[in-house]
Amino acid sequence: MPSNNRNANHSAVDAASIVDGAGRHRHADTPPLTVTLLGTGTSTGVPVLGCGCDVCTSDDPRDTRTRCACYIRAGALGLLIDTGPDFRQQAFRENIDRIDAVCYTHHHFDHVVGLDDLRPFFFQNKTVMPCYAHPDTAAVLRRGYDYIFGSDPYPGAANVALEEVDGPFTVTSRHDDPETLPVDPILLHHGTTPAYGYRIGGFAYLTDVSTIPPASFDGLDGIDVLVLDALRPEPHPSHFSFDEAVANARRIGARRTYFVHMTHNVRHAEANAHLPDDVQLAYDGLTVEVPALEPSGSTP
Repeated sequence: MPSNNRNANHSAVDAASIVDGAGRHRHADTPPLTVTLLGTGTSTGVPVLGCGCDVCTSDDPRDTRTRCACYIRAGALGLLIDTGPDFRQQAFRENIDRIDAVCYTHHHFDHVVGLDDLRPFFFQNKTVMPCYAHPDTAAVLRRGYDYIFGSDPYPGAANVALEEVDGPFTVTSRHDDPETLPVDPILLHHGTTPAYGYRIGGFAYLTDVSTIPPASFDGLDGIDVLVLDALRPEPHPSHFSFDEAVANARRIGARRTYFVHMTHNVRHAEANAHLPDDVQLAYDGLTVEVPALEPSGSTP
């Protein structure tokens, strides 16, 4: 769902320059990851307000989908991808007690509007928390959250700092430990909106995408676990359909792929049964262990 500003000027950064220097070699020392999918639903969430369809009235908990977000533990370090409108309840549900940085995929409402709920993470630790984003995303966040990012922030506002990124970067700890984590942004097209996916170790998170530029695949070599946008079986102008998502998953070649951002057109049990064995629908609260990367050229 778009933010109020639908006319952000797209920056000139391109897929090839963004993945320049990225790749599995940067992640050789990344520890095993614990990845929790906080939310797996589209912009309305599921159930949809006022809807009485079979999915919205389902008693299968996997058919209840809050808005997309992801939490990653790498050693002691905690990395959050997106702060949607359901972030507060997601953080309570998963007992999240540490966030060292946030990576934003894009500026749409359903991925950013929970930003203010980061404030409690500063009650005991005042250290600044970087928020990494595409330049277009950062520009929209600055305009929309002047009381946080402006020259005169509101007293008590979250101590977050926007970091525009157009290539690989490293997250460092906000705590008294030496933890660091390499992160590679991956340029995606979400309709006409530029968005970032992120690669961390053997894991990649690519939500809200209708096209992956050819050069972006170069940053996804050796991925073990892939989380990928798959809105519904039918085509859509700004999201992958199931068939499109399967085709792109095959090109990426991850050992396991999980679909996210599903609408209320998708009943979990029925849709999952028709997917390939190595592709599954994700659900809220799904936790996946991602092993450290095998050395390049090794065999399983």
